[in-house]
Amino acid sequence: MVLLLGCFGASNLSASELAAETYRTYVSSTGEILLPQGFREDWSHLGSWLVDDPKAPGFGFHDVYTQPEAVKAFKNTGRFPDGTILIKEIRKIGSANLTTGSVQWAADNSVWFMMVKDTQQRFKGSSHWGEGWGWALFEASHPNINVSKGYADSCLGCHTSSRENDWVFLQGYPTLRKP
Repeated sequence: MVLLLGCFGASNLSASELAAETYRTYVSSTGEILLPQGFREDWSHLGSWLVDDPKAPGFGFHDVYTQPEAVKAFKNTGRFPDGTILIKEIRKIGSANLTTGSVQWAADNSVWFMMVKDTQQRFKGSSHWGEGWGWALFEASHPNINVSKGYADSCLGCHTSSRENDWVFLQGYPTLRKP
């Protein structure tokens, strides 16, 4: 497998160009999803979550990113266009008592959860593709290997309550709201 290091950067891709770029750069011809590099610097930050229960499957700080073109399209249509990538970076929780009080912050990376919008059903029969998305999970120790057992086993359980919103927790993403 080749890990592609490119990122879209600040471009003005149309919705169809977004899909072409995504499937050319971050998804192999067999449906293998690759984690983009540089997304934190070049993509739009949608919002943050804190799961503070150490027993919860998503324990940690969650920061979610997508391509700037996907934000623009979502604000115009209320839907994610084909080729949209959502990356949830989950970090461990750091904490200390400082002069400002008891504080918590996002510490070292734990995992990256990634979804790729697929309105064309490109990879029917793949365990990582379904419900209109490609699904992947990458551990900090191996960011180039999708460790998901498949979206039905590794992903849908957490996303069931967001089914009405295309499996996405929109309430945590102020960047997608119109001013």
